[in-house]
Amino acid sequence: MRIICPVKRVPDTAATKALADDKTLDRDAGEPVLNPNDEFSIEEAMRIKERTGGEVIVLCMGPEQAQTTVRKALSYGLDGAIQITDPGIHGSDAAATARVLAAALADEEFDLILMGNQSSDARTTLVPAMLAEYLDLPALTYVRKLDVEEGKLTAQRETSSGYVVAETQAPAVVSVVEAINEPRYPSFKGIMAAKSKPLTTKSLSDVGVDAGEVGLENSWTQIVEATPRPPKEAGEKVEDDGSGSVGAQALVEFLTSKKFI
Repeated sequence: MRIICPVKRVPDTAATKALADDKTLDRDAGEPVLNPNDEFSIEEAMRIKERTGGEVIVLCMGPEQAQTTVRKALSYGLDGAIQITDPGIHGSDAAATARVLAAALADEEFDLILMGNQSSDARTTLVPAMLAEYLDLPALTYVRKLDVEEGKLTAQRETSSGYVVAETQAPAVVSVVEAINEPRYPSFKGIMAAKSKPLTTKSLSDVGVDAGEVGLENSWTQIVEATPRPPKEAGEKVEDDGSGSVGAQALVEFLTSKKFI
């Protein structure tokens, strides 16, 4: 089975977020890392490979500096990588991102596209389903358990009330949630081996995408204005007389003022 894992270079979640002059996220304001959700899709891909054989390829869309992220993904034991690097992709929204990824996959043979359900910088959860639409493939999203047997995919899809079971045939696009597994740590051997694993770099023209179809200026969504979150205000402390009535009255007044009751 040949599995391709799309991954993303994102700012560290602990870093202070900042916007560039064009209102896109400044990805160099903090230390970039591999999108945390992608560690779960990589782990699931490796488990499938260990059971059934085959190979796992990482796919990344980003600037040249994203090669560090690609090599980090390879350190988990993946076999090779494809990186889409082009000035024209800067500022691409979810739809444009899915468009480029689909074009990069058009000439690739695969049985499964396995990816995290969201990125920690945008959290739209849209790219997996959009990618499936562009590729005209079935999509299994929010997957918390995945069984692969003779080309049949059986998934538990997480819902607000539990889960539902869905089935389809490969090839398909599958996005996973954190409940699916516990990612391994890269070994020292894996880290060293990642440095020499094959990495193919492609531009937009290499994958057949016109720069006029993607990027900041050509995305369907635009950031018009952004306002920093206001500083946290000090809370109000209520001293009760021990009876509970003072605290209860203060709570009722607060909820009433906020129109909760």
